[in-house]
Amino acid sequence: MQLPVMPPVSPMLAKSVAEIPPGMQYEAKWDGFRAIVFRDGAEVELGSRTGKPLTRYFPEVVEACLRELPERCVVDGEIVIARDGRLRFEELLERIHPAASRVRTLAERTPASFLAFDLLALGDRALDALPLADRRAALTGALAGAAPPVHLAPATTDLELARTWFTRFEGAGLDGVVAKPLDQPYRPGERTMFKVKHQRTADCVLAGYREHKSGPVVGSLLLGLYDDDGRLQHVGVCASFPMARRRELVEELRELRMDSFAGHPWAAWTDESAQASSRLPGGQSRWTGKKDLSWVPLRPERVCEVAYDHMEGSRFRHTTQFRHWRPDREPRGCTYEQLAEPVSYDLAELLGP
Repeated sequence: MQLPVMPPVSPMLAKSVAEIPPGMQYEAKWDGFRAIVFRDGAEVELGSRTGKPLTRYFPEVVEACLRELPERCVVDGEIVIARDGRLRFEELLERIHPAASRVRTLAERTPASFLAFDLLALGDRALDALPLADRRAALTGALAGAAPPVHLAPATTDLELARTWFTRFEGAGLDGVVAKPLDQPYRPGERTMFKVKHQRTADCVLAGYREHKSGPVVGSLLLGLYDDDGRLQHVGVCASFPMARRRELVEELRELRMDSFAGHPWAAWTDESAQASSRLPGGQSRWTGKKDLSWVPLRPERVCEVAYDHMEGSRFRHTTQFRHWRPDREPRGCTYEQLAEPVSYDLAELLGP
């Protein structure tokens, strides 16, 4: 492979802001795997955000890039799986599997798509030093004849339309909106774009914590919600605390600590069959490997309010942000019913059939 821009390339990133800034190019914030595609003739490599190749996990995307992308190019974009009008991030996670046969089966069962939103090189020419407006024009021309599952990601400079997208696209599982300065070159690894993400709050039961990697202070709080059957399901964590606060939390939660897991709603967290039937913390997987997933059980008597962006199935998609304790709330009242459901939006309107 000999291209004007060679792998690995660290993708340009975005920093969070509270409102959509004016005077920029706006795109949907896709909830998938960021990927930079390098194509040189019959060779295709899918580079990830970490620099490790994703090529072997998405053979159908490789085949589509060979059909639909220019002969020699470097394209920044997102690998997504869309089914029944929504993005399915959990089905993307299933692809990172050591068995090629399993990957191929999943590729046929739940094929992925590639959303292109930037062009770093075309033919023998590097485009990364050009302003975004010029790169977008070149990308639009290069993908004029592309067909699904390769798509040109929708973009606009209309602020009001971007605000409409921010509201409408959430129902299809999208994260929010990304704003990109039109005069900016491509800056690998730098947070020079802006992202506005959806955020809501929920009252959750605190049922345990993990210690921080630095020592016996709180690393993350384990959160739960009660389902319709009255079972406390593990839904995620909140983890962003200053070190001083991590030390304070150990003392603050000491009175809730249990001497053992006996009687705790998640007492069976080490049992594989229990992990399969309920959402419990600490289940080993190919993602966690040999990582220490032990945790400290707490009596589920305290409620905290956390901010979250959106749900992925029955759990929070990302780490939540701690807001404050809710001494006025009863743990049993912390159920899934409180979670806001966005209006459904069919991705077919964006991606086609």
